[in-house]
Amino acid sequence: MITIIHEHQTLSVNAKVKGGHLWLPAKDVEKNLGWTIKPEGLCREEKCIPYPNDSEDALLDSEWLNVSKFWTLMSKPMLHDEMKETWLLGAGHKDRSHKLASLEAPDFTLPDIDGNFHSLSDYRGKRVFLTTWSSW
Repeated sequence: MITIIHEHQTLSVNAKVKGGHLWLPAKDVEKNLGWTIKPEGLCREEKCIPYPNDSEDALLDSEWLNVSKFWTLMSKPMLHDEMKETWLLGAGHKDRSHKLASLEAPDFTLPDIDGNFHSLSDYRGKRVFLTTWSSW
């Protein structure tokens, strides 16, 4: 089982890692990622993205979809842990730009140093100072 973090949800899916890429059974793509595999490409709502069919860059291998190549094709960020057991499928820059332009931060919940959880929405209407840090 592989863990996929995607669109504010964490999924435990029957997937595989082959050649350093994340592969998901084609039958599970719509249920887990919201994209439908059609002859014209991978589609979500009215948006369809054509995918290469040549053997070297193919996204579909028999009954599996190469999710990491598809995410790269869409210019969306993707991360995985060293063991490739957990994958984060991020939103693209266009999605993030739209959210930033609205000047409204998405709600999130995080623990404080004492383990008490706080949501950003708890402080709506108040001034909030957020700071982050990362070792990478």
